[in-house]
Amino acid sequence: RALSPRPAVAVRCQEGQLAVTVRRDLFGIGRPVRAAELSLGTASCPPLSPNPAQAFVTFVAALHECGSTLQVTPDSLIYRTTLFYKPTHSGNPLIVRATPAEVPIECHYPRRSNVSSGAVHPTWAPFRSKVASEERLRFSLRLMDDDWSRERLSNGFQLGDSLRFQADVTSEGHVPLRLFVDQCVATSSPDRSSSPHYAFIDLGGCLVDSRAEDTGSAFVSPRPRPESLRFLVDAFKFAGDAGNLLYISCHLRVSPAAEAPNPWNKACSFSKASGLWAPLEGTAAICSCCDTGSCPSPG
Repeated sequence: RALSPRPAVAVRCQEGQLAVTVRRDLFGIGRPVRAAELSLGTASCPPLSPNPAQAFVTFVAALHECGSTLQVTPDSLIYRTTLFYKPTHSGNPLIVRATPAEVPIECHYPRRSNVSSGAVHPTWAPFRSKVASEERLRFSLRLMDDDWSRERLSNGFQLGDSLRFQADVTSEGHVPLRLFVDQCVATSSPDRSSSPHYAFIDLGGCLVDSRAEDTGSAFVSPRPRPESLRFLVDAFKFAGDAGNLLYISCHLRVSPAAEAPNPWNKACSFSKASGLWAPLEGTAAICSCCDTGSCPSPG
């Protein structure tokens, strides 16, 4: 894809204020963002009244407004703020079509110059210039061999075998991430909404198949790395179904690795030894909703 000739975010540092212009096609993928999904600074200052016909959204704020911070160095006054993109949810809370992004911004003003009106021409420089786009997140779900060393060449199984799944996400220039599997559904046809169907992972990360008798289904601890997740599921087929083919589709999601696991970011297996749900990470409390079915929707 050819690069856009105009920057996604442009900043003008003026004598007492800064102006930020944001291209609606923020990520350059032909999917415009909504003005209401953009805000400036920790105070969440909104943009100027947007014109839907325009390709840009504009913010204007005094240097000390919107929760900006000031750093004084021997040579400069540095005002810092952040442009936030916080996408709204789609109609289905289990579907995520965009990831939040932050664009830190700095305005530098020299201290050792004439600061009378019109005499100073401030410059600006983003503290970080990369915008994290959802297209830079690449998800994969693979069947692995018995020692997890490589992808399994065959997708044929017999009842009594264990299916070893490994989910991964790779990113370019993104903050460190932790991967979760919200749901996995097995069906006898490619249509994941067809019947019969079996959600063996559900409720935002509960491996409900581990609750069944005589199964060894579980999330595998420890993770190889935060952005990778492994789980075992005992082979099964649908009762009364003469076919021998299963289609499995899973919903994968990420959260910042620095964010502690919680009821909507979790990987929970049922421990038959203790009779309790156990998390791969975090405290047991985050799995309590796996029994009640009242787990919150992913945030």
